[in-house]
Amino acid sequence: MGIFQAIVDLVTSATNYLYYITEVIGIPSYALAIILLTLLLKLALFPLTQKQMKSMRSMQRLQPKLKEIQEKYKQKDPKKMQELTMQMYKDNNVNPLAGCLPLLIQMPILIALFKALLEFDFKDPEHAGFLWITNLSHTDPFYVLPVLAGVTTFMQAKLTTSMADQTQRMLLYLMPVFIIWISSTVPSGLVLYWIVFNLAGFAQQYYVNQQPTPDIKEVVPGSEEKSRRKSRKNS
Repeated sequence: MGIFQAIVDLVTSATNYLYYITEVIGIPSYALAIILLTLLLKLALFPLTQKQMKSMRSMQRLQPKLKEIQEKYKQKDPKKMQELTMQMYKDNNVNPLAGCLPLLIQMPILIALFKALLEFDFKDPEHAGFLWITNLSHTDPFYVLPVLAGVTTFMQAKLTTSMADQTQRMLLYLMPVFIIWISSTVPSGLVLYWIVFNLAGFAQQYYVNQQPTPDIKEVVPGSEEKSRRKSRKNS
């Protein structure tokens, strides 16, 4: 058995177990089981996503300063621009790659849930629906969930998007459209997972954004060289 198939089987077993719990509490529903699965996963990833969100918040605040560096040095001294940018990250304790790890962890789970739903053996098909959707393995015939997936994607991204950055601004509007299109072609259960995950992420990011943050430490040209010399001296 391959590793990916093991993940698919684990997702399937977890969904069935959570469905059993919904039966015990008197609300048998595979949709509720998927919502519980999403919240449990979000809880398990909380330490990583919390660090990611703080870093994204800091990145958003640094954007104006980074843009100033780019405009000043991009043409006449690209190497200097890169050095000052990296020093800005270092001095403000920001990791520009911090957002990658939670996404890398979540991708196999998303794909596994997609595969699991395509061939899911519902113990009771009567409980495999969600509101107007007769079966969570099917696509949403009225495109309500795909639109909600796009809207919640926009909501979460808006909290960390720097409108001063043209690329980020463009992705803010293009990504939800892409998500809507993708969501209209995959099982509704997967789209439900994405919506709940986005809503939980929105709440968490909103909380992070309300927390006080330290003042931005600006980089003085030449300080990056001094920092390197100090590091070499200490080592």
